[in-house]
Amino acid sequence: MKKTITKLLLVFFLILIYMYTLAIENIPNNLVIFEGENITLKTLLGMQIKLDDETMETVSNANANAVNQKIGKAKLQVNLFDNITLKDVNVDVLPKSKVIPVGSIAGVKLYTSGVLVVGMSEIEGIDNKRHKPYENTGIKEGDTITQINDKPISSTEQLMENVNQAQGKAIKVKYIQEEQTKECSMEAVKTSNNEYKLGLWVRDSAAGVGTVTFYEPGTKTFGALGHGITDIDTEELINIASGEFITTRVLNITKGESGNPGKIQGTVENQKNIGKINKNSKFGIYGTVENLASLNIDTSKEMEVALREEIQQGKAKILCSLDNQKVEEYEVEIQKIYKENNYDNKSMQIKVTDPRLIEKTGGIIQGMSGSPIIQNNKFVGAVTHVLVNNPQEGYAVFGDIMLKQAKEVH
Repeated sequence: MKKTITKLLLVFFLILIYMYTLAIENIPNNLVIFEGENITLKTLLGMQIKLDDETMETVSNANANAVNQKIGKAKLQVNLFDNITLKDVNVDVLPKSKVIPVGSIAGVKLYTSGVLVVGMSEIEGIDNKRHKPYENTGIKEGDTITQINDKPISSTEQLMENVNQAQGKAIKVKYIQEEQTKECSMEAVKTSNNEYKLGLWVRDSAAGVGTVTFYEPGTKTFGALGHGITDIDTEELINIASGEFITTRVLNITKGESGNPGKIQGTVENQKNIGKINKNSKFGIYGTVENLASLNIDTSKEMEVALREEIQQGKAKILCSLDNQKVEEYEVEIQKIYKENNYDNKSMQIKVTDPRLIEKTGGIIQGMSGSPIIQNNKFVGAVTHVLVNNPQEGYAVFGDIMLKQAKEVH
């Protein structure tokens, strides 16, 4: 009986340690907030959060809010039982900003940093045998090749050129795997066409259409999509070196149905440049606007970015462009708000209620990602996802998250 009790206590103790470890890991090392924004950090019994900076109020209980009083930098200290320091959190406090919600459909061109491995296949050599040069090297789908024999690689053409120059001799391949830089050695196989191949399928660019969410006049930056662009084969976020944002012409709209999401099809041929893309994150794509006229926006319609405490369940509106160059307002309903969510782009659950939009698209369709959401004359977020089984419902990301991402670009 005593042994059973001891084992149960040990299991309980290990679970407790695991819970506290998770709680500590979930508290970010760096935090960006706007002036007046509440900080909500989940803690467990015995954990205390104190502020070294006098510009902010002290947080003393498990789910308290620290309200900023002054723009600048501050530091939170996470303690256990008031005397064991667990971690420090650096806080950047930004001034409130105004943005212009856009809602225009635009074309996206991304160029990768290195070349992305999207597949592998056996190579038939000049000896009529099947070879796998990549076997046992550690390289896999989703990795990014950045160098061949210490020479930077930025395109598939450069990769092929450097592989052929080696004439079948061992080459040193530098690649990135799960944010870690690694190296391996490979020997390309000579084919009957007198070419040398590694058996890797690679890609160096991606293209598509999406919606421009906002423009911030003060920094000339934009945010779009509300979610990142992932590779169609690997489903991994594309690590970009650069990108272009250009106007697009809508060619066709496919209505969404239950189990079959609709989409907007457009062309980027002979279109105008909008600006450069500098960042592809899970919360959207961001960059600088170089040709403001191409966005066709009313610069007098600046509005504040809503703090999360200001967002309410109920009526709101989205802006999107389904007819070329014409942005219209459509009614939606904010059904649920996840105020503590800083980890993904499903901050709010929304529903399309406007019969005009339902008639045109069936609800939310691909290409509408990034459509800005406005409530009480404030920018509150952007459409990010559709529910496959009900295209009238989907998710949206908070506007404050998107603006913070844009601030990191500038």
